[in-house]
Amino acid sequence: MFVRIVKMSFHTKHIPAFLKMFDEKKALIRANKGCELLELYQDKNNPEIFFTYSYWNSEDDLENYRNSALFKATWAQTKTYFNDKPLAWSVDKKVSLP
Repeated sequence: MFVRIVKMSFHTKHIPAFLKMFDEKKALIRANKGCELLELYQDKNNPEIFFTYSYWNSEDDLENYRNSALFKATWAQTKTYFNDKPLAWSVDKKVSLP
């Protein structure tokens, strides 16, 4: 299992539209094969910055999602709200303490 972290920065005026879209799509994203967890975070100091954390069973599962019509449509819409280039990382979880 690995974690995909995506940092996105939005124009303030587009944040409500992004949050509405995310709320509408989150269950569909989470339902993809291999997606074990989906979380959205907002920076405490800069409310224009958001992070998604998604946990995937395999890189193939993430790639299948990234090649899906759902991802392509969602990402196309999300990109229209950006005020900066998004950043993404795929990381292996090494330690987790419940």
